Amino acid sequence: MRTKWYRRPWVAPFAFVVVAFVAFSLPPYLSLDRAQSRVPQPGDHTWHYPALVGHVVFGAIALTTCVVQVWPWFRQRFPVAHRRIGRVYVLAGVLPAGVLAVAVGSVSPFGPNTQVSNVLMGLLWLAFTVAGYRAARRRRFADHRRWMIRSFALTASIISNRLWTAVGVIVLSPGLETTFGGSEVALTQAIAGLSAWAGWVIPLLVAEWWLQRPGKRGPRPAAQPVSA
Repeated sequence: MRTKWYRRPWVAPFAFVVVAFVAFSLPPYLSLDRAQSRVPQPGDHTWHYPALVGHVVFGAIALTTCVVQVWPWFRQRFPVAHRRIGRVYVLAGVLPAGVLAVAVGSVSPFGPNTQVSNVLMGLLWLAFTVAGYRAARRRRFADHRRWMIRSFALTASIISNRLWTAVGVIVLSPGLETTFGGSEVALTQAIAGLSAWAGWVIPLLVAEWWLQRPGKRGPRPAAQPVSA
């Protein structure tokens, strides 16, 4: 028997957090004003800002569409809408945002540790999403859902990233004059590295635990084909 929509208590809080996050993060980049960028611009890469804007816009599309895609009641009640929104999630969200994430992340001003994390995360994000899309095209819906759960974990990891940034500031800032020798650059790179890795690795591990948890069946196959 299908679970009623109101018996998924995590859906509304998740949707609220996503809407609030997008409403806060997106507007500065829609102005196309470099001065409003929240990421410092590498001086030798003039393409960085346009690529960053594209990443933020396409990432916002992926983040907002994933809200209804991971909502079981919506998937079951509106399979056609799920299929169409899924195409938007993949083609107008993750694919362009992921490619741009790899490009932007490779020249991150926050140091090599963050650069490696961003590039690896972007490649995995693309790989999981493509694997899920291909599984749906082949009508392997259980595999499709497993890969998409991993994809959604990385999509939403940008929110987790900001939380770990706050943790890093609280925990590491007192060591500015001791651990980091008074170097604000070293402190900033340490905080960025912590949030970059923890931001996506922890959500991905949680998603993998949920998929592999003992005594639980994996995601049920989708009731309707998800084809392009």
